[in-house]
Amino acid sequence: MSTAERMTPEQEKPKRDYSVFEDDIETTGVDFALLGRLFSWMKPYKRQGFIAIGLVLLSASAAVLAPVVISRVVVDGILLPESGTVAPDFGQKALNGFLASSLSLHPLITACLLFALWTVCWAAFSHGFRIMLARTVLHALRDLRRDLFAHLERLPSSFYDRVAVGRVMTRLTNDIETLFELLAGFGVLLGEFVPFFVAVTVMLALDPVLTGELMVLLPIAAIATYIFRVASRRVYRAIRSSLSRLNENLQENLSGIEVVQLYGRERLNYDHYTSINRDNRAQENRAILIESFYGPTMDSMAFLAMSMIVWFGGHHVLGGAATLGSVVLFAQFADMMFRPIVAMGEQWNVLFRAMASSERIFQALDWDEALAEPARPIPLPEKLEGRVTFDRLTFGYSPGNTILRNVSFTIEPGEKVAIVGPTGSGKTSLIRLLCRFYDVPPGSILIDGVDIMQVLPAEIRTRIGVVLQDFHIFSGSVYENIALGNPAITRDAAERAARMVHADPFIRALPQGYDTVLTERGRNLSHGQRQLLAFARVLAMNPEILILDEATASIDTETEIVIQDALRELTRGRTSIIIAHRLQTIREADKIVVLTHGEVREIGSHEDLMALGGLYKTLYELQVQDVSGEA
Repeated sequence: MSTAERMTPEQEKPKRDYSVFEDDIETTGVDFALLGRLFSWMKPYKRQGFIAIGLVLLSASAAVLAPVVISRVVVDGILLPESGTVAPDFGQKALNGFLASSLSLHPLITACLLFALWTVCWAAFSHGFRIMLARTVLHALRDLRRDLFAHLERLPSSFYDRVAVGRVMTRLTNDIETLFELLAGFGVLLGEFVPFFVAVTVMLALDPVLTGELMVLLPIAAIATYIFRVASRRVYRAIRSSLSRLNENLQENLSGIEVVQLYGRERLNYDHYTSINRDNRAQENRAILIESFYGPTMDSMAFLAMSMIVWFGGHHVLGGAATLGSVVLFAQFADMMFRPIVAMGEQWNVLFRAMASSERIFQALDWDEALAEPARPIPLPEKLEGRVTFDRLTFGYSPGNTILRNVSFTIEPGEKVAIVGPTGSGKTSLIRLLCRFYDVPPGSILIDGVDIMQVLPAEIRTRIGVVLQDFHIFSGSVYENIALGNPAITRDAAERAARMVHADPFIRALPQGYDTVLTERGRNLSHGQRQLLAFARVLAMNPEILILDEATASIDTETEIVIQDALRELTRGRTSIIIAHRLQTIREADKIVVLTHGEVREIGSHEDLMALGGLYKTLYELQVQDVSGEA
């Protein structure tokens, strides 16, 4: 295959299904593989996890022993001493007797103290369990969020060309938060089921028959919970859908409020929002209706259990098969029997939402799209000459959509080259490829004779300075936005760069000068000031190759005149590639490359191309007419 026929990197790669990031995943079952993978992030904190499990066991024991003190020690041992009926007290009578004799107090007083002790222990262990569990979960999810963020940063530009950033952000924010609900929910279930099993064990030891009679209610409660889960899951899914549409509609209308008001769409948009809001309210009312049935149903189960304890337990006491204290203990344990089932019903929907969130998160983590990196990278020279060669470059972002075709030209060291052409001719694509945001055919782009595909992308970007039309401001001070965390750019270097591009006067006029904190996207600066800050940022970086991509397109003529001298200083001695429509910038270029439909149409100086009378002359004359018209 000849060089001209080389396939573009995107054509060589297997076709990817980016639509999976647009789908709203709804899981219908529990994926234990996903759960196991999720819990792997908790392995570094397993010590805290084991401490949490130990604390919940101690909490459950204290929660059971406190009622034992009331029922077996106070009722059966002090108020109504048992006669002939043997029932375990788990050492509480002996402990109470030891305390009474040691402290010289009445047994009833020491029993109250013992009850208070177990109650305090239950509260303290429960608190410790919740704190330790939350700490374990938060540490694990912090690591997961960090790993996901690091992975998303490494994904190439081709990924974000096809996937909405909002969808990606949802995985990093909402889905991680849902996982916290899941892991915290597991803690809630653990905190409820451990006392349940301990209580059932004690109940079986006291009265197996009465325990068996009460167990009949558990399947009924489980069936009621299952029905609630199925009904509520559908409703909550509809609620999430309507809420998502509400937020989407609200964001769309508020972000475009000027257009809304200009075209008088306030009433139309209000009616549309009201319709979505009405649907959301209807679904919320359905959820309230279902919950209002479920809550009283489970409460009635607890009351039914209490009545069974009184009925069957009373018969057991009268028949001498149980003590009154045992019946009192059963009554206290009735709540412990049903709380786990109620908690399971509440956590079930959280579990399914978390399963969907886990699938979305691991879907992003497993996305293996990446720029090709050489196994043995070739380092660029310590000092670049700045020669850039495009050798029969053909490229397309997707199969069947070729953007650049057989592009060939060379930029000599220190040369200032302007790239012009109609919209969609491939000017910006050429720059993005040079900055190695995409893979290109081997040997098609060279810097000082080195194939950029043999160089690490990060190294290329440290040697090329780029000023874009849409300049991004980060949260932080003016100085921090110039240095961008580079320790080599000192405060003096940043100020010197700002002076060279005439940004220093307006910066010093700010309330705190270079320490002024800029608002979101630099809204406390004008567009021209933000562009001047962009020039200062690149100049402080001191790159060997400079790229200006429509860098002065949004600057007024007066501001552009101010920075022309700075631009001449900035480009002096550097290889400079300029994409611009401004006449002055184009005319001062050493060479002009004219692109159309992804192909090089003309190359030469301004005078040569004007004499040629081709596409460049047409573009230039159209621009002259525009400028004359504006004047």
